[in-house]
This record gives sequence, C-alpha cells and structure tokens, in this order.
Amino acid sequence: MNRRTLIQSAAWLGVGYPMRRLSAFVPQPQFSSDPFVAGVASGDPTSGGVVLWTRLIPDPNRDRGWQREAISVDWQIASDERFGRIVRSGQEIAEPKFGHSVHVDVTGLQPNRWYWYRFKSGSAVSPVGRTKTAPSGPVDRIRFAFASCQNYQAGYYTAYQNMVREDLDAVVFLGDYIYETGGTAVRSVTTEDPTDVEGYRERYALYRSDPNLREAHRLFPWIITWDDHEVSNNYANDIAANDQPKELFLERRAAAYQVNYEWLPLPKSCAPTGLNSRMYRRLSYGPLARFLVLDGRQYRSDQPCGDGAKAPCAGFQEDRTMLGLEQERWLDLELRASRAQWNLLANQVQMTVVDRAPGPDESYGMDSWSGYDAARRRLVSALRDTKVSNPVVITGDIHSSWIGDLKVDYRDDRAPVIGSEIVGTSISSGGDGADSSPAGETYLRENPQIKFYNNLRGYVRCEVNRRSLTADYRVVQKVSVPESPASTRASFIVEDGKPGAERLST
Repeated sequence: MNRRTLIQSAAWLGVGYPMRRLSAFVPQPQFSSDPFVAGVASGDPTSGGVVLWTRLIPDPNRDRGWQREAISVDWQIASDERFGRIVRSGQEIAEPKFGHSVHVDVTGLQPNRWYWYRFKSGSAVSPVGRTKTAPSGPVDRIRFAFASCQNYQAGYYTAYQNMVREDLDAVVFLGDYIYETGGTAVRSVTTEDPTDVEGYRERYALYRSDPNLREAHRLFPWIITWDDHEVSNNYANDIAANDQPKELFLERRAAAYQVNYEWLPLPKSCAPTGLNSRMYRRLSYGPLARFLVLDGRQYRSDQPCGDGAKAPCAGFQEDRTMLGLEQERWLDLELRASRAQWNLLANQVQMTVVDRAPGPDESYGMDSWSGYDAARRRLVSALRDTKVSNPVVITGDIHSSWIGDLKVDYRDDRAPVIGSEIVGTSISSGGDGADSSPAGETYLRENPQIKFYNNLRGYVRCEVNRRSLTADYRVVQKVSVPESPASTRASFIVEDGKPGAERLST
C-alpha cells in the first residue's frame, strides 16, 4: 500500500464511516494497481438523487483472480468536499458479467445542491467526484452544456478542457460517445471494428483514457443518450448499414448496448434486457424545465433511398418511424402532461429539414428526420397540438453548428414556426474544421429556416430562466493539438412564448 492509498483509506474509515460495518466486510481483493483509473461519474440527476458510477479496472500484467469474482464496492456521498458530513453510504456488488462496473441509484438527497462522492474497494479509494441534484421547486435559472461526436482519432478533447471551467448544472450528451471505426489522423486507434463485448470494452477504455473526458465526468452529472457509432455507422433498428445478416448484427448490437451501459453513468432502468435497452426517459428540473431524452436508433425504420444525401426517390414519402410506435406514444403523453415552462428534447439527428442542393435541385439527408418526413410531421404537429410550453430541440450528429426553425410544412412559406432546434457541433469528429464552407453558404442561401451555420468544433452552453433560453456556441481553435482555447462564436436567444431563435452576437 503506497502513502497516498494509506492516507485515503485512513480518511475513509475515520470520517463518518460506520465502524459497525467493518464486521460485515466480505473478503476484498488485493489490487496490484489502482483499480479506479477509469475515474468516477454521475448522471441522471433528480430532485432527490443521482446515479453514481465507477468501474474496477485490472492490472493487465498482474491481476487475475478477482476478475472472475463478484467484488464489493463501498460508496459515500457527502455534503462537503472534505467528507465532514456523509449523508448517504452503501455497498454495491461489481459483477464480472458487467465488467465490474458499479451503478448506484442514490435517493434521499436534497434538491438543487452540490454533493461529493467516492468509492472504496479493498484498500483502494477512488478520486472524489462532484455532482448536483435537480431542483424540485422554482429556481432562477439552470445552466447546462450539450455535446456529441467525440471521435478519438480525429482530435484531442480540447472542448472538454474548456467545458470543465464552465459554471454548469449538468452536461447533456447526444450520441456518438465512441466510434467503432479506427484510424490515425491525430491519435491512433486500431482499425479493427469491435463486434463483441471485449472489443467494445477495449474501445471505451481507450476513449476514457482521455483526462479531459474523465474530468468532465468527475465534475458534472451527465444526461446521456446514444446515436449510431456506439454500435455501427447509420444502423437502423436491427438493420446494419453493411448488409450484415440480422441475427449476427443483433448479437453485435446487444454487445454494444451492454458495454455502453457498463461504461456510462446510466440508471439501472437503462440496463440491457435481452437484446434491448430502454434509453428514452424524462428528467425534471422543477417547474422551470423538463428534458425528454429520445432514442432515435433502436426502433427506427430503414433509411429511404439507400441512405446518404439524396434527391427524393420513389419510396421517400412512405410512412417510416424514427422513434417507434411505443416511444411516439410515450412522447405524446409526456408533452401533454408537462407543466414545465421549457421543454427540451434531447435528440440525435437534425430535425429541421434542410435542402442540401443548390438551385432547383433537391437533396436531403436520409439518415436525419428529413428522411422520415411523416414521423417528423407527427412529432412537430404534437408540439403544436399539445400546446406544450416553449419546445426546444437540442441535437448533435452532423459535426457542425446550426440554428433552425421547426415547422410542420417547409414548402409553405406561411407555415408557423412551432419551436427551435439548436444543433451543436462535434467534440472532435471532422478534425479542426473551419468557420464556414461553400456547402454551408449553400445551406443558408437555400433554406430560410436556417439562421446559423458554423463548422468549428466545440459545444453549446445554455442558460434557461423564466424569460428566455440563451445558447452560446463555444468553439475551439483546434483539436489537432492537445490544448486550445474556447471562444463564443455566436449567441442566440429564444424568448418565453416566442418560438424561433434570434441572434444576440457574432
């Protein structure tokens, strides 16, 4: 036992830890290295609780025996950083079948306040994490950032390096936490795609080796959904984009879903059951705001017209589903029941319809909501018909920043604006990027519903209060170098009761 571990263990036992628990300890493993190198994380905050996460990582050269056993892991959560007042504690069992990951659904906490937490197994003590519960009653504001698309080989996570300095209540992640593909653009990733549990575990371990990502997890609670690259590019439900047989692809998808749960601070309600995982859910921030987290991958129909960006084909107008019938019904009920002032839909792919071709030609992204037009019309009509207050869609996926007006019918110039879509760029996918591009100029010229386009990397910082939602596009200069400052490229405001975003600054 080194000096640091000895001090941490003594502090654990001496500050608020019940001595009567010692007699209940089961035999603990003797780790040859720090098992908490993957860090700690929290997620899905409620007014009375939060999910705590960690994972035991073996020494690849020495640890062997305990990897086949269930291991007890103790946890504590305190109202102060020094753990002078421990308010909740307990024990979880880290099982081999879930890679010795730990998910603790903590309850009994106070609303809208910061807490600190840590884990212990054997003589090893984890880093101290920080988290915050959601409000239950009225509050002046909430602040959150949202992000997506963190391709490891494409660049460094300089966006997270800047995000950890922000004053945030939570981070919302909208998909593509890993990429199944490899490469050597900036950082090296094996070119062999994962197809089984061990392959996906190795990929997540590589991504979480990034210190900026670990620190963002340590400092803020995350609200997470997935998109396609957590499994395979542009898959749709049980259909692989590369024509892999359905049975084999479902085995791969099940492995990917399991490992996604193993590595992320998701509630136990998101744990895989058979071949599926229930990811869509609601998170309330009191009367001010409600997050409706969508899953636009697991239940969708196949993309029309052979996928890609295409002119409408013969089957373009067919009724396809993006969310599946059950999730659509759930969403409609949630919209009707919501009494929140702001209703935020955490969504994977662009919902604003964008014609990507110049002049009289037409071209639409078939993997986005524009390729599922009947489903898109149903959703936007539900936002209108339920009269839900201030609907705002936050979106990732396309490695660029956009502001769009949500309408049912984009061919009707008189069609009313129903809500706003705020599309955030990637953390690193696409490389350094540029401020704009010829394609971006075409998008703006051909689509009056688009109010902003930018192709730099970064994240979106949002502040929600009773008067407005403000979105700041925080962009970094480069992801090809380990350090790069962030700046606000543009800010937009959505005022209470006025659908549509207006620009505040350049």
